Amino acid sequence: MKADRHAKIVIIGAGAIGCLVGGKLAQQGHAVTLVGRPRFAETVQQAGLTIVDDAGRHTVRNVTAVGDTAAAWAGASSPFDAAILTVKSYDTATALDELGAALAQTGHPVPLVVSLQNGVGNEEAIAAHFDAAHTVAGTLTTPVSVPEVGVIHIDKPRFTMGLSRWSPAVDAAAFADLHDALAGAGFKVTAFGDARGMKWTKLLMNMIGNATSAILDLSPDQIFADKRLANLEIDAWREALAVMRARDIPALNVGSFPFATLAPLIRFGPKPMLRTALRRQVGDARGGKMPSLHIDLHSGKGKSEVGWLNGAVVRAGEEAGVATPVNRVLTEVLTELVTQPAQRDEWRHAGTRLLTAVASV
Repeated sequence: MKADRHAKIVIIGAGAIGCLVGGKLAQQGHAVTLVGRPRFAETVQQAGLTIVDDAGRHTVRNVTAVGDTAAAWAGASSPFDAAILTVKSYDTATALDELGAALAQTGHPVPLVVSLQNGVGNEEAIAAHFDAAHTVAGTLTTPVSVPEVGVIHIDKPRFTMGLSRWSPAVDAAAFADLHDALAGAGFKVTAFGDARGMKWTKLLMNMIGNATSAILDLSPDQIFADKRLANLEIDAWREALAVMRARDIPALNVGSFPFATLAPLIRFGPKPMLRTALRRQVGDARGGKMPSLHIDLHSGKGKSEVGWLNGAVVRAGEEAGVATPVNRVLTEVLTELVTQPAQRDEWRHAGTRLLTAVASV
């Protein structure tokens, strides 16, 4: 994209985050296409995209909404500058297949492909499907909810975003233009030099109180009110930090979370002090929302991102020779509950059972 013109961007995955990013870009005059479900596309095409924040309701009408990726490219008279993935990690492979097919059908060049997704592994999938020279890693720490189709509610308006080139081969000028477009749309964008450090630090933020909440059907506040479960969360974090250290992945200061400073304290600090700090931090960070893994499990999605969160820690630990018993149990139990919903009642509020399962590994 050229710095002297508006960007042309497609958002693949028109959920809460996708609509937030696309809506704010469109408000600044950028050409935005949102790819979502057919019902979403029809609603937005008729009534526009509505953003609700502390200042009220804002309707964004200069967006295009389509029901699939092929339609986005079929209707494009010129190439897109960037394709931003905001789908759940378990849908990344399908999204990339559809993106590849659309590019092949139209003959358009591969744009920058940006992962604004939670978890670890999406950038590797993008680089494998296309190449590292078109892969950009991203993070966003704004809690957003969807009260109805075509409407998003900004729960905490902080708009902190991280971007990083996955490889030095990523075009520096195109990356800078993407950065400027997002910054101009109101995001507080930081360009990180270490993409893996940025994504693993965001993983630390996403995993805390997440899988445990889904398994036990408890809110993060309830988890951190129980010192045994809070200690389990600290142990899971310490496993992740041990894996990062073994693989030479730094913890970074991402947004308002100073992990570069806090990592040594988390590794070695007294648990009573950490429990108090984390209980306060987790409640503030989520803006009153239940964690994503809980939402997916208890809404009957039949899929879970735990494999890209706690499961990523387990896989990386195996490669680095680092034991990850807490993350292994959380991954295995939650994966089982996704495929066998009849067992969910047996785990509901069963904190002692979860602690016993970890102790037996």
